[in-house]
Amino acid sequence: MKFIARHLDTLIMNVGWVIVLGLISLPVSAQYNVERLLLSGKVALHYEDYVLSIQYFNQAINQKPYLWEPWQLRAISKYYLEDWQGTEDDATVAIQLNPYITSLYDLRGISRIKQHHYEDAIADYTKAISLDANNKGYWYNRAACYVESKNYEAAKLQIDTIVSRWSNYAPAYLMMTEVLLNSGDTVNALKWLDDGLKIEPHNGEAWRMKAYIAFSKEQWSEAEQCFGKSLHYKPKDVPSYINRALARLRLNNLRGAMSDYDTAIELAPNNFLAHYNRGLLRQNVGDYNRAIEDFDYVLEIEPGNIMALFNRATLLDQVGELRKAIRDYSAVIDKFPNFWTGLSHRAACYRKLGQIAKAEKDEFRIFKAQNNKHLGIQQRWSSKKLAAMRKLSDIDPEKYNQFVVEDASVSDHEYKSEYRGKVQNRQVTEYYQPYIALTCIRKTDEVKAQVYYDNNIDSFLEHLRAVPGMSDLQMPILGNVGEGTGTSTFELVDAITSLMDKQPDVKTRKMLALYRSIAYSSAQNYQKR
Repeated sequence: MKFIARHLDTLIMNVGWVIVLGLISLPVSAQYNVERLLLSGKVALHYEDYVLSIQYFNQAINQKPYLWEPWQLRAISKYYLEDWQGTEDDATVAIQLNPYITSLYDLRGISRIKQHHYEDAIADYTKAISLDANNKGYWYNRAACYVESKNYEAAKLQIDTIVSRWSNYAPAYLMMTEVLLNSGDTVNALKWLDDGLKIEPHNGEAWRMKAYIAFSKEQWSEAEQCFGKSLHYKPKDVPSYINRALARLRLNNLRGAMSDYDTAIELAPNNFLAHYNRGLLRQNVGDYNRAIEDFDYVLEIEPGNIMALFNRATLLDQVGELRKAIRDYSAVIDKFPNFWTGLSHRAACYRKLGQIAKAEKDEFRIFKAQNNKHLGIQQRWSSKKLAAMRKLSDIDPEKYNQFVVEDASVSDHEYKSEYRGKVQNRQVTEYYQPYIALTCIRKTDEVKAQVYYDNNIDSFLEHLRAVPGMSDLQMPILGNVGEGTGTSTFELVDAITSLMDKQPDVKTRKMLALYRSIAYSSAQNYQKR
């Protein structure tokens, strides 16, 4: 379960998205520039162009780093770019500049939750509550942090406080349900869940939680109904389709189960469980060729999945692809040499192909195992075994024919936001940058002004300017190779040569020689260079 803050949107809206139609001239130019930068950044933030908004806020911070608002706004932009550490760092600076802005603690707390730093987030929300005790979102987030850090007793106290102050706040009831389920108190968890559904009967997450409780009690009919209500309010929830399919299997509603698996795969084409369980279902109803397609897909996702490999082997055996079946059986037996069911199936395939010696070798290994009291006789297919389920992490090869469920059926509160301004989601084309080299000529471009910078070059120039006679010479900058003007550097070459002749210090002469080499390069005189 991932509890995420529910009121970030309110925080951002409080910043204020106001597009000003006219700007009044301010007496102080610097102040005017900062306000203009903040306004431009807010507009870019409103239109979800987060990279551009950060650029505006960077300029505002460079001009007036002692203002807390640019730091806050840049933190919000970074939050939407999922730069949690950057969000925390900027929010921390904003708090240092103005520790009385409650929303700053909320913003930093959210970023710490994203990084799983729950203790630090608890400290932030404790401070936020001390400044604004009437904000139930702060109480909820602090309780969520206690749940994530598995401090269930503290979480219960927090939730009791929330419910006593805001009795109609349904998310608190759902969180208490989670806490009680994690504590093993299913009876009270169901009571809290029912109370939450009375307050908010259209909550898909609550119905899914109730379905999981019924599922764990093997109340298949109720589980199917609750999953159905959950999907009515959350029609794209893939785990609910997969689990409702399992409930329908127990009710012998094979057509409904197949429909759920088809829908789950349509919504999430790469879902492992949906493909695996649909493959088993197709196998049980005799649709072998399409079952093989499902297990082929599963093995593309997880090539080393032993369960899927053995199931595909049995299917290939059924459709007469004996050599391919033997290939898969052998891969499983290599991993589990004492998997006698696999040996029995492979021996049968060898006999069908007329490879009697290999078949007898496998059968002799099985015979020896049957006579070994410590190993015993392996179980075969049975109706009880076909109705069983195994955990996803369970790799006992004897459970190859069991439908798979997640290791832990818990409510997962995910915060999802797809914004066009997200740099992670942008499709970009990569281009090579042009070759660059040192030059003594400042290149001008009427379209854009782009000046390259390098620390080593700047340090070299600082030393060079200290040489008598060099202080008035222009600073070399990086420019495109082959684009020097040539004639404009001749006088510079003569001036540097004259200084070199008068300079007794060897180190200084080397620096001047390098500078003259740059000048020759700008004039495209590469031989002299």
